[in-house]
Amino acid sequence: MINNNTLILMKIATYNVNGVNGRLPVLLRWLEETSPDVVCLQELKAPQEKFPEQAIKDAGYKAIWHGQKSWNGVAILAKNLEIKETRRGLPGDEEDLHSRYIEAFINGIVVGCLYLPNGNPSPGPKFDYKLAWFERLTTHAKSLLARKIPVVLVGDYNVMPTELDVYKPERWVNDALFRPETRQAFHNLVGQGWTDALRKLHPGEKIYTFWDYFRNAYARDAGLRIDHFLLSPELDKRLLTAGVDRHVRGWEKSSDHGPVWIEIED
Repeated sequence: MINNNTLILMKIATYNVNGVNGRLPVLLRWLEETSPDVVCLQELKAPQEKFPEQAIKDAGYKAIWHGQKSWNGVAILAKNLEIKETRRGLPGDEEDLHSRYIEAFINGIVVGCLYLPNGNPSPGPKFDYKLAWFERLTTHAKSLLARKIPVVLVGDYNVMPTELDVYKPERWVNDALFRPETRQAFHNLVGQGWTDALRKLHPGEKIYTFWDYFRNAYARDAGLRIDHFLLSPELDKRLLTAGVDRHVRGWEKSSDHGPVWIEIED
């Protein structure tokens, strides 16, 4: 918590780490530098027993996580706050064993941490799975809104909602992250009553959260905005600031994503 001229701020961040153990030094360096209150991680790429719990604890954070060998994996960290896990896995398909969703109640807020499927190549089974997962998320999101409490659905959505969210949009028209079906699914979700936090505060600004490792993308700022904060009306009215720690992407052995964060009135 940050006391800013008597206004108490709570900082919530999301970071697709692209391998929590291989990039642990980067994660710990960023946590020490920015000290967010709540952190959602995606793409742990580690089985449940290999999550670096002790290192995270030594950094001052409690953690819950849903691991998976080699792929996927999500976690929620909290500093000086209790975490009450409320859901592990997205409802709607008992046969879906991917570790892509974990949810907790922290400081009066429901925090849903998600890693939406990539969906490539499209069309195909992986794209069908992406859209089906999106439908399940939308159904669950509706039930969360109905509770009329502060909720944030945050993480790597693997979707660029508009042309402003992607460099050279014409090159992405057939990609699963930018196909009309994917963008429509995102707009359907937001249309329930959610607020896209970064776009609310930076409506016309070019903001990216991901830069590929190839073709010098980071140096050229050839990026994508695929990591999003969706806020329920109860949380939207408390939103103060939002941004991307873009410089972290430039650190040695960093993830191809940059950490994204919001600050809310506590």
